[in-house]
Order: sequence, then C-alpha cells, then structure tokens
Amino acid sequence: MSDPFFFGYGSLVNRRTHAYPHAMQAHVTGWRRVWRGTSLRQIAFLTVEAHPDAQIAGLIAAVPGADWGALDLREAAYARHPVDRIRHAHPKVREVQIYAVEPHLIDDGQHPILLSYLDTVIQGFLDEFGTQGARDFFDGTDGWHLPILNDRADPVYPRATVLTPGERAVVDENLARIRRQIVPA
Repeated sequence: MSDPFFFGYGSLVNRRTHAYPHAMQAHVTGWRRVWRGTSLRQIAFLTVEAHPDAQIAGLIAAVPGADWGALDLREAAYARHPVDRIRHAHPKVREVQIYAVEPHLIDDGQHPILLSYLDTVIQGFLDEFGTQGARDFFDGTDGWHLPILNDRADPVYPRATVLTPGERAVVDENLARIRRQIVPA
C-alpha cells in the first residue's frame, strides 16, 4: 500500500517551502484557484473552489505513513478534500487530497494579497512550469480584485523565499499585464 498524496497549487508548488518526498508535477480538473479573504485573518488566502470545467497545475507529493499532522497544521485554515480527476506520471498514487478553505470562513472584505506570498508561489511555478506556467497561474486564478500589499522588504508571509531579480520581474510584469497595482505596506 502506498502513501497518500497531497496536491499543492500555491506555495506547496515551491519545493523550498516543504520537504515532502516524491513530489512531481500534476494537473487537477474540477477545481479552480482563487484568492479569498476569511474571518481568520486580515490577509487573503490562496484556495481552491470546486468548478467542474476548471483545471489547475501544481505538484503532488507523498505524505509518508499517512501522517497528515504536520501538513494539516501548516494548512490549518483549510480542510482536505479528495481529488478525483488528476493527471500525473507517478506510478504508485492511490489517494490524493487537496486543501480548500471552508466556505463558512469566507469573508468578502478587501483582504490584501501579500506580495511575499505571491512571490513565493510564482517562484515555485517558474521552477516547475517555466514562464508560461507562471503566466497560466495569473490567468487561471480568480480574486485579483483584492489589493496587493508590498511586503517584499519585510515579508509578513512566514515561508517567504528570496527571489532573483528575474523572478521578481516575472511577478511584476504579470501583475502589470492583469492591471493590478501594488500598494505600499
């Protein structure tokens, strides 16, 4: 019997933010990625919502011994849901779970998106899927009406990573392309 897997679609795509084994690229159908505010904090979460025709790219990775404790703690604002429609090349995947913020926690207020969070996510997409994968992230994610808070100089996001100037440029160019302005922290 093989270990269960999670599907990461945001910061979990960035391998610098975790040490889960056997990570590999995957695509999930039936979920869409969206930035959402919640009643839990003033900053936006990246989450997914069920959507029959949507498809998102990300990583799957094993959860050794089905010990979900550490990952559930990291993803405390989220609940796990089974993934039914997934494409990947791993030969021994028996179960895949995806984390989504529970609907009763959603708050439609203007919770800002942390730029350090977005930077970390996009760095992972650049590593895994290249420039087109980063562009697809921007185009395939909803919730860009929320303000983008520039915390790059003093990151608030707890797993913030250091981007190269080229990686930062990809983030900034895509934000300009989708007409999103960054507001000072």
